[in-house]
Amino acid sequence: MGYRGRRKSLKRVTAPKSWMLDKTGGVFAPKCSPGPHKSRESFPLTLFLRNRLKYALSYQEVKKIVKQRLIKVDGKIRTDHTYPTGFMDVVTIDRTNENFRILYDVKGRFVVHRIKPEEAKYKLCRVRRNGTGQKNVPYLTTHDGRTIRYPDPLVKVNDTIMVDIATGKMKEFIKFDTGNLVMITGGHNLGRVGTIINRERHPGSFDIVHVKDALGHTFATRYFLK
Repeated sequence: MGYRGRRKSLKRVTAPKSWMLDKTGGVFAPKCSPGPHKSRESFPLTLFLRNRLKYALSYQEVKKIVKQRLIKVDGKIRTDHTYPTGFMDVVTIDRTNENFRILYDVKGRFVVHRIKPEEAKYKLCRVRRNGTGQKNVPYLTTHDGRTIRYPDPLVKVNDTIMVDIATGKMKEFIKFDTGNLVMITGGHNLGRVGTIINRERHPGSFDIVHVKDALGHTFATRYFLK
């Protein structure tokens, strides 16, 4: 007989390299639940609490911690120990008054960055799609699955918006233009940060962006444009 539904397990050797799991730590790894991020672009709460913060020693301890409703992701309590956190997500632990943001390092691995309470009130989201819904209501969708209605008409695909976590509304936006600072979120250059120096349009193919980092090195990467 075949499998019913999605696979509930994940082998450690096939886990994403961004998780930084060693091969000798066991056979299996925690598999992310369905959520706002893709499975290969997410980081489960189990690894966040056990492997990075060292607040738990085992898988069972992580389950007991999250069942106490102590963990918030983007302002909402999460009791699923395999809930998928992702790029730019804000994780809050009220018991210890700590706030963290999930980011990438220059090698494309997930890092936990400690932030201040003022920074935990917002997050940056990349616009993946904009369109018009029923009754001609304009909307846009972000990289973390959010749908924002009545956005600023100047916001286009690949722009970055600042979202207020408490209200879920857009506060500001940054255009994807030459001279602005960017972080690569996919591909071989995942995690690298630099300034856009040139954009090449190739109709019918991938558009190319040339980026210059803080050390003066220039690299090119492609991006999708609707």
